[in-house]
This record gives sequence, C-alpha cells and structure tokens, in this order.
Amino acid sequence: MRALVVVGLLAVIALVIVVVAVVRDTQSKAGTAAGCPDGWQLVDLRLREQKDVKLNVYNATDEAGRAGLVADDFRNRKFQVKKVGNEKKAFDGVAMLRYGPKGVGSAHLLRAYFLNEAERKFDPNRKDDSVDVVLGNGFQQLATTTEVNQSLGDLGAPEAPPETCPMPVEK
Repeated sequence: MRALVVVGLLAVIALVIVVVAVVRDTQSKAGTAAGCPDGWQLVDLRLREQKDVKLNVYNATDEAGRAGLVADDFRNRKFQVKKVGNEKKAFDGVAMLRYGPKGVGSAHLLRAYFLNEAERKFDPNRKDDSVDVVLGNGFQQLATTTEVNQSLGDLGAPEAPPETCPMPVEK
C-alpha cells in the first residue's frame, strides 16, 4: 500500500513538472513560421507518400532512353511522373534533385531512392511542388523497397534548406 502511495505521489510531481515546463517554454515558436526571420522563405517539409510525389525525369547520361526506363520504374512505384526528357548538359554524378520550397519533403523521400547519393539543388524561386530527377552517368538503378526504408531511417527527418523555415503543419 505504501509503495502505491509513493508511485502516485511521484506521478503527480512528474505531471506538475511537465505542465510547468510546457507553460514556461520560450522556444515553442523556434523553427516555425512564427519564429522565422524576415525575408526567409517557408518550405514544406512533409514527407509524402509516393502516390503524392510529382516528378520529372531527365537523362544526363551517355545512354539514350535512360530517363524513360527510370520514369517507368518510378511509375511502377506509384510516383506521379509528369515529364520525361533529356538534359542539355551531361552529368557524371549518380543523380541531381532540383526542387523548390514546396518540394523539400518530396526531394527528401527521393534521396532514399538514390541511397543518399543524389546531389540536391534547391531553387527558392520555384513555384511548383514537383522534383526534377536528373540522372547522371554514375546512376545504376533505383534502390529496392528495403533499401529505401533503411535509407530513410538513416536520413532522419527532412530539414529546411539554409535561410528557410518550416511551413506550419496543417491540422
């Protein structure tokens, strides 16, 4: 009986400490739109499902038709492929992801499909939520579902690019 009273008392004390900490929290607006410096852009960090990700696939390799094959692979994985074409300039890396403020979370997901070997290029002036996937000469294949899941775990949560702030989460 005595142990039960002690446990109950500890629970009440813990609850009081949590309530006081939440009420006195001075950083509650840090990292949100309300705490965003003037001139910094808001970005969408939501990690979307494949079916909600819009992408364009461009070939910057020496192999003709590569973008079409990879676009089909993305479609089979339920992505919304909007455009397929060739990039004007060759690229030696694995891939490059180009995106704007509305595509940050989608680009984060796509990084996992390249096992975090894709270069990222954030364009603060881009208005749409699609991501350009530019395939380079170092590209071999997209990661398997297991590899993607593991890579997402390694990547952690999406982060806002420099001099941007996370958009408020819609409730």
